[in-house]
Amino acid sequence: MGASAAWHLARRGVRRIVLLDRGQAPGSGSTARATGGFRAQYATAINVRLSLLSRAKLVSFEEDTGIASGYTPHGYLWIAGAERELDALADARRVQHDAGLREAVAVSADEVRTLNPALAGDGILGGAWCPTDGFLRPLAMLAGYLGAAERLGARVEWQREVQQLEPRDGGRIVAVRTATGRIPCGAAVNALGPWAAPIMRNTGFALPVTPLRRQVAATAPTDVLPAAMPMTIFGDGFHFRVRDGRVLLLRPTAGAPGRPFDDSVDPVWIDDVVATAHERVPILRSVPIDRPACWAGLYEMSPDKHAILGVTPGVPNLYLINGSSGHGVMHAPALGQLLAEIVCDGRASTLDPRPLRPERFAEGDTNPVSELL
Repeated sequence: MGASAAWHLARRGVRRIVLLDRGQAPGSGSTARATGGFRAQYATAINVRLSLLSRAKLVSFEEDTGIASGYTPHGYLWIAGAERELDALADARRVQHDAGLREAVAVSADEVRTLNPALAGDGILGGAWCPTDGFLRPLAMLAGYLGAAERLGARVEWQREVQQLEPRDGGRIVAVRTATGRIPCGAAVNALGPWAAPIMRNTGFALPVTPLRRQVAATAPTDVLPAAMPMTIFGDGFHFRVRDGRVLLLRPTAGAPGRPFDDSVDPVWIDDVVATAHERVPILRSVPIDRPACWAGLYEMSPDKHAILGVTPGVPNLYLINGSSGHGVMHAPALGQLLAEIVCDGRASTLDPRPLRPERFAEGDTNPVSELL
């Protein structure tokens, strides 16, 4: 988010930009932990529109930044094992079609098995399919944005952890404090991901962003599934894909109690997700898990699982680009562009980001939450 915001601002002509990162090098935070999925199959119009804008920008990413985004449209295949899941997919598809994603379609149980022949035959009623969903390369996107921003004059400073925002009377931020000094600024952007809330403590606005651990199990290198296999997702959240010659297995779980920023991998969780994979994808029974290659990372969750974008209430020069709730890498191109429009023009013009405004929680006007999509 920070790299996208920096590049989009620099492209708009903002020349005095400094991007602060506590890491020693690019990808020290959540970006390197992302599995690299991209989809436009969402249940709300704003998320569909963000994906469509991002998809167009992913296609032109190499032309814009000099590095390919890795966008490959291998598709997302959602699987329903119950009537309520089929109904939820159908409701979401109507939203998708209205928002411009016309290629998203319903598929029968037989069509599901044709799209992914590795699946066990039991328990599949049907599903949803979008051939323009697929995959991207998070670290390539990060490198592209950082390099292109720096060529336009932005400065990136590593090992510079932000400790405090310094407000003045009237609420405006006048400086950012780090362990090694104070940086005066005319405006600030909070793009701190799962760590975004604590820095807001002296602004008068409680940013509702919390970290949530997500774990990934990786098999040993294998060719039992094709590299072009679609992302395949079951109604209970179990999903799998092929990346770099391994099969990645995922299933949502609760975070570690009392340890919100814990990004360790639970060996019991690995056993559970592997058992599910063996039941639903029989060919994986012969493929061992590479436990040292498994990893975890942190989502930045908002209460309605939608991004928070815009001006901080009461702080007119502090901008928020937070809370994407697991959709951060795929929506970074769109959100960075919209943020730059808000900063430079006072409003976003490419699409209406009102459903993402920070005030919506206090106003009781949050986005509907889909447990499936």
